[in-house]
Amino acid sequence: MVDVAKRKVADVPDEYDYDRLGKHEGDEQCRIEERRKRRREIMSKYGTAEAASQHEPSPVAKEQMQGVVQRTADSAQSNLKKEDTARTPSYEEEDGFVEMEVDDDEDDVDDMFDLDSTPKEKKKKRVRVRKVALSNDTAHTGMDAGNAGLQDNWDDPDGYYRVILGEKLDKGRYQVFSILGRGIFAAVVSAHDLQNEGRDVAIKIVRRQETMYKAGMKEIGTLKKLAELDPDDRKHVVRLHGHFVHRGHLCMVFESLSMNLRDVVKRFGKDVGLNLQAVKTYAQQAFVALAHFQRAEIIHADIKPDNMLVNESKTLLKLCDMGSASSTSEMEITPYLVSRFYRAPEIILGQPYGTELDMWSMGCTLYELATGKILFPGKTNNHMLLLMQQLRGRITAKQLKKCQFSTQHYEDNNTFLSIEVDRSTGEEVIKRVNISHALEDLHAKLLPRNTAKEMAYTELRKTQQLIDLLNKMLELDPAKRIRPAEALAHPFVST
Repeated sequence: MVDVAKRKVADVPDEYDYDRLGKHEGDEQCRIEERRKRRREIMSKYGTAEAASQHEPSPVAKEQMQGVVQRTADSAQSNLKKEDTARTPSYEEEDGFVEMEVDDDEDDVDDMFDLDSTPKEKKKKRVRVRKVALSNDTAHTGMDAGNAGLQDNWDDPDGYYRVILGEKLDKGRYQVFSILGRGIFAAVVSAHDLQNEGRDVAIKIVRRQETMYKAGMKEIGTLKKLAELDPDDRKHVVRLHGHFVHRGHLCMVFESLSMNLRDVVKRFGKDVGLNLQAVKTYAQQAFVALAHFQRAEIIHADIKPDNMLVNESKTLLKLCDMGSASSTSEMEITPYLVSRFYRAPEIILGQPYGTELDMWSMGCTLYELATGKILFPGKTNNHMLLLMQQLRGRITAKQLKKCQFSTQHYEDNNTFLSIEVDRSTGEEVIKRVNISHALEDLHAKLLPRNTAKEMAYTELRKTQQLIDLLNKMLELDPAKRIRPAEALAHPFVST
């Protein structure tokens, strides 16, 4: 589940240069010639009938052309409701063929690459197109020699699947009706489950790469383990309904939720945060989820507002996106685990870590919910450490001795090496910073003097409780950080 911003997914291969097709040319004749030339190239490439008189296309070329025709037919079928009734094509199936009524245009092959929107009057003709049988259970890599060329028709150069609205996945069970967005790992779409009264689901379509597939299978294993320990679905973790492979892409089917917390803050608390009752409700549910992860001995490793989803009424929260999750026994020291603004100091410094890092990330998230602002907007790991120490005080020499990367940021005498960019030269310079104590605190951030005077007693007390909770969540030493069960008993949550 991901970001709900909608993105337009191009159905046209990136290799085609629209300028060459005459979009910006003034000479109409040149445009026609360019289009005809381009059509001949495409027809030759895919082995169409015109090219057949010169040479017999390869089996792969035939399959590619069949794929293009099939996807064009699928696209037309998904857009039937948008077309004028007088232009609605008719379909008849027989003996492996589909008979269609289409526009009769000599440039039909080129039309899907043509940006010329000038209206043209078109005649009708009926054509028979062989249906392309594609298995939804192809090899998970989609890289086998027999299907390599065919698979490329479905993907963009980065390995994302080119989704067509209205198409059906998993042997016709799920019909896509919107595209939610995509991240580094996968694209996410909304679909109707046609086998369950058309209920809405979210489908994560993983990029077609071997490493992405393995990561997806690991995520499925994590979700199944968490679900087995939560048979009644009460631990606030997004539910996985199932998974399948579609044209070489691993697809994960999730319950459908409304939006993530970043969108909630943008919509209802931009720059000021949500009301404290909402923050309390989300905190309580998030701590239940963290306690569940701790019991399962699983580290989420990417907690942030984007990975916390809510239902339509904004009352129910669930953690999602286990793509970075791992067992506590699989700890791998890396300074880039977790999104940077929510990255705990032990990760940056290379200290052995556990589920405590999720509590730090949750602390950063709760601050953001309450204020609408990012707590540590560091530009680099080094900058993050500087901001952390300015708010929370110096990291002790005892803790630094446990860290693999401490020498990248500190001298032997525990002096912090702040890496900055010289404004005049643009080059990196190192400044030695002696941090003996915090320069600011959460009280000043959440309770400025003028604001505290205007607050009602109940709100003031609740804000003070939140500050105390955040201080316990944001301990620089993970061994001193509050645990989920303790957080659930904290007055901010329990009263």
